[in-house]
Amino acid sequence: MDERKRKILQAIIDDYISTAEPVGSRTIARKYNLGVSPATIRNEMADLELLGYLEQPHTSAGRIPSAKGYRFYVDCLLAPQPLSEKEIALIERWYQTKVRRLEEVFQETAKILSRITRNISLVLAPQLSQCAFKYMQFLPLDERRAILVVVSDTGFVENKIIEIPEGIGFQELQKIAGAINERLAGLAFDRIKSSLLREIKHDIIPNRALFETALEFIKDALAVERKDRVYTGGTTQVLDQPEFRDVDKVRGLLAMLEEEQLLVDILHMRESDGVVVTIGGENKYTGIHDCSMVQATYRVDGQVVGTVAVLGPTRMEYGRIMSVLEFMHRHLGQILKKYGI
Repeated sequence: MDERKRKILQAIIDDYISTAEPVGSRTIARKYNLGVSPATIRNEMADLELLGYLEQPHTSAGRIPSAKGYRFYVDCLLAPQPLSEKEIALIERWYQTKVRRLEEVFQETAKILSRITRNISLVLAPQLSQCAFKYMQFLPLDERRAILVVVSDTGFVENKIIEIPEGIGFQELQKIAGAINERLAGLAFDRIKSSLLREIKHDIIPNRALFETALEFIKDALAVERKDRVYTGGTTQVLDQPEFRDVDKVRGLLAMLEEEQLLVDILHMRESDGVVVTIGGENKYTGIHDCSMVQATYRVDGQVVGTVAVLGPTRMEYGRIMSVLEFMHRHLGQILKKYGI
């Protein structure tokens, strides 16, 4: 593709992203000052259509980008658009005012992504079985109840209120926690089996009832987080996009967003370093063949623990969205650690 075709293709895609209207040669000549006549632009557009980069939805209408055109645009035409200091400060301020617990980090990440990008956001939180045990502790609630807390190395926290067995003091519960922490610290959760917990029995207290109670506590806490969680934001915003005025398209997309395991599978398909863009039919799930997805993994201490993504029509602001996810990709792990998570 020569330089003139590249400039015309970029102008067409930029205009279509902005207006959602098919683009004609006169529009490009008037708005983009490319130094060539509408007739020349029209000929180049015809060539770009033959090459598969443009489509003509109606014979009398202008052209719109094809999936191939968007792919060339993303791979070869987009210039880096780093976030401004003002935008970065806005994101950091958002977390400072909104986040108090671990779960809120992912909820608020989904919200801020959807608000900044005006598309659907997806945040895949860490799976506990992929994390390592850091510690457990009991926090006194009243004379007969305590809060059992289990924490992973990536800051994932699970807690539950438990009844303290008759005849057991809080000091004995602390002793249980200390013995378990000594044996399990640093172990991946999927390596913590019942047999391993039973090996700890004699290190705690030679009291079968107490041990069985502690065993059930930790097994119940671990069982809660043995699956990935997906947090979404901006689902209703898809209704504002002209591409989704077709009820059938919206119905299929919204149905997909209700299937958490399907979302998990989709987000796991393209896990890699950096920002990944899938366009139209490149998406494996047929329900989003009219969509594009931009996603990036994030890390804590160098370990991949989750994914952030933006899902929207193929006519999305790729440069803007890629910049936002590039920032999240690089800094979400730091944000998690910064807030003691």
